Amino acid sequence: MIVLKATQDKVLAVLQSVAGIVERRHTLPILANVLIKKTGNALQLTTSDLEIQIRTTAELGGDAGDFTTTIGARKLIDILKTMPGDQTVSLETQQAKMILKGGKSRFTLQTLPAEDFPLVQESAAFGPAFSVPQKVLKDLLGQVSFSMAVQDIRYYLNGILFVAEGNTLSLVATDGHRLAWASSTLDVEVPIKQEVILPRKTVLELQRLLSDASGDNQPVIEMQFASNQAKFTFGGMEFVTKLVEGKFPDYNRVIPRNHTNSVTLGRAPLLASLQRTAIMTSDKFKGVRLSVEPGTLRVASNNAEQEEAMDELDIDYGGDTIEIGFNVTYLIDVLTNMSQDMVKIDLQDGNSSALVSIPENESFKYVVMPMRI
Repeated sequence: MIVLKATQDKVLAVLQSVAGIVERRHTLPILANVLIKKTGNALQLTTSDLEIQIRTTAELGGDAGDFTTTIGARKLIDILKTMPGDQTVSLETQQAKMILKGGKSRFTLQTLPAEDFPLVQESAAFGPAFSVPQKVLKDLLGQVSFSMAVQDIRYYLNGILFVAEGNTLSLVATDGHRLAWASSTLDVEVPIKQEVILPRKTVLELQRLLSDASGDNQPVIEMQFASNQAKFTFGGMEFVTKLVEGKFPDYNRVIPRNHTNSVTLGRAPLLASLQRTAIMTSDKFKGVRLSVEPGTLRVASNNAEQEEAMDELDIDYGGDTIEIGFNVTYLIDVLTNMSQDMVKIDLQDGNSSALVSIPENESFKYVVMPMRI
């Protein structure tokens, strides 16, 4: 049976849309495979890592009929990538194997039984669904995801807090040293307040898959939440993920409200200055000193080899003189992930956290703790 017959670019695009969560080495070998289910002319592809499951349906030619199997996802993608985009490729069954053909090339691939593929057990108690434009969610994820913790023992920090209430969607991420908060007003009312923690891997996969197309007919993503699961439906795909259990820190207490000193300056010049001075920091100690005084911002760094860097920016500032140290990576991260021309920094003194935001815009806040230098 010919399971599929289409151009390489079509087949590759469908496979890549589901294969992001597949790990080459897994304790269960079958999880390195993609589950292929043919029903009539429709082909359904499913991947899983036991915590996330992605499924998509496409029509990719071939014979009509019913058939299921599993085949190595990464190997299939690696082979397809070596073929021209406009070349017709086919996947055919042959006993317990699959034959991939393209031009004069032929590959015989091993399969594993479809009935052994561990599908994620979907919750029976998903709440009401609501939809938002994919671009809105992708933009919010991009504004906060760099602040997620990586393999922190406090597992609830290895992800993003997702809060939907009324007509507002807010995302928060923190690793304990910095915190990013971004919010957007929706065109729809969320039926009931939703507050969940999406795992890091889910966040990265959503960022990869979501469209950032804008305009009148921009694609949407439909969301549903249960106590331990989230379900996203978009672009012909169904994405089910486990949620992170635990209590996320009270981010409202972390965001400073009454800092008395504020400086507004160009994002690009500040980023360039920090990147220059970061060269003279050591790999282990990424500290830079910021000295803010009326009219001037100085950025300085040094390292164990007694090397130093000093950079100066002219600023429109008339507040207190403040000297404060930061991990330069945390400042570079936020400025790199912002697109605005101007950035606002609120400071209190050398020992209090700083607040980075967008002038005249309340939709984004970034808090960074100082470090002793």
